[in-house]
Amino acid sequence: MLFKQKKALIISDFDGTVCPVDVGSAVLSRFTRKSSDEIDREYVKTSIGSREAYRKIAPLMTVSADCLRAYVLKRSRIDPFFAKFYRLAKKKGVDVKIVSDGLDFYIRAIMEKNRLGEIEFFSNTVEFRRNDSLTFCFPQANELCGRCGTCKNKILNDHRLMYEKIIYIGDGHSDICPSRCADLVFAKDVLLQTCEEEGTANYRPFHDFGEISRYLKENF
Repeated sequence: MLFKQKKALIISDFDGTVCPVDVGSAVLSRFTRKSSDEIDREYVKTSIGSREAYRKIAPLMTVSADCLRAYVLKRSRIDPFFAKFYRLAKKKGVDVKIVSDGLDFYIRAIMEKNRLGEIEFFSNTVEFRRNDSLTFCFPQANELCGRCGTCKNKILNDHRLMYEKIIYIGDGHSDICPSRCADLVFAKDVLLQTCEEEGTANYRPFHDFGEISRYLKENF
């Protein structure tokens, strides 16, 4: 019996995309004992990747799981059109997964708060210690590259043969590599600028998930 591909997969970034604010950056800034500005500058200049940045920041952070959860849930919200988009995608038979170079702890808390905990996501993980220190782990890293904590490109390609079409949605530096392998890209901010500069043929600018819902209605 021949393997039958599923119709389509939508892979979306989380910080700045599903969640309009960058929760990860807010968390790292709020709970770092001293400034991490130099680490941030190294990352933005691509002198170091996110995995190295996390390793440098971890010893500077002090926060309990309860405190972090309260901070995240008080200050975070998802795109107002995301839940409706997700319900439409399910109705159309289109799978949705989230990939993030952020942390599992706050992604899970935010998604469960919005009754969207069923959506599969891939991310870095955080382990809390008794003295309120923590450590970061990278179960989705790609050892052949070593820059990102979560290799979104590897995750996309791991699903490539399962789907007829893969759509990628993102906004930042860590979304550039996977966007180059997607069949269609919805882009904003840094990712949009990169698509424009590289002359990417298969991208569309977007502001919110209402626009992506309209695409689903018209094409599936």
